Order: sequence, then structure tokens, then C-alpha cells
Amino acid sequence: MALIITLIAIGLLLLAIELLITPGFGLPGILGLVSIIGSVVLSFIEYGHTTGLIVLGVVIVILSVCTWLILRSNTWKNISLKESISSRTGSSPQDKGLTVGIKGVAISRLSPSGKARFNSHDIEVWSQSGVINNGTLIEIVDIDGRKITVKQKE
Repeated sequence: MALIITLIAIGLLLLAIELLITPGFGLPGILGLVSIIGSVVLSFIEYGHTTGLIVLGVVIVILSVCTWLILRSNTWKNISLKESISSRTGSSPQDKGLTVGIKGVAISRLSPSGKARFNSHDIEVWSQSGVINNGTLIEIVDIDGRKITVKQKE
């Protein structure tokens, strides 16, 4: 009987590991189910029909209680992260004072994208046509969301 109880305990432990630690349905979950099913089958084989049904009933009750505990909302509140991400990826070009017509300088080769400096801000920009070498004076011709299109200043 000790083997049957041990198999049930190991099965529950492996299922808990599968649920709380490893993502998806993997090896711990499969081994946990095999262990629990094996304990029920072993009880039928070793101790007969009556004891097998008792062990099956106990396993069903234990799994039902564990499922109820896991599905309660307070359980997940206690083990889940409570931090939220409030940072932004970056400010918009308008927040940096960039508008169409502002002049700057390419600080890397624009082929077609690269870095440019406008009002002491280094920004990723896109060339309107062709390659623009670094050090070349440029001008903003379009701002579409966060994409800034420039042309070579003539």
C-alpha cells in the first residue's frame, strides 16, 4: 500500500510541477498522469476490486480538491506577478520638436535608413531617394508616425 500512496504523491507533485513551473503539456505532466493511473491499476491488481475502487475514489476526490484550489482566483493572485510595465519605447518625433522642413545632418550613411542629428537629438531616419553619405546636410520631408523621411539638402 505504501507504493500506491507514493505513486499518488509523486503523480500529484509532477502535475503541480507541470502546472506551475514548466510551460505547456510536457514530460512532468505525462509522468504525473502515468504515476496516478499506475497507482490505481496497481491497487486493483494487488488488493482486488473493492480496494481498487476505494483508491480510485480517493484519487478522484484528491484531484477534484486540487483542481478546485487551483481554479480559485485567490490562488493565482498569490502566485502571480503584480508588477505592470508602464514604460514607453520612445517619444514621438513631435515630442522632440521635429517637424517637416527642419534641417539636420546625417551622422551615419543613410542607405536607405540610418542615423541623423536634429536639434541635438540622434534619430533613425529613412532616405527618400538613394544613399546619403554621413556628414551630408539633410531636411525632413515627411513624418509618418515614428518614421521620419529625409532628403539631401540642396
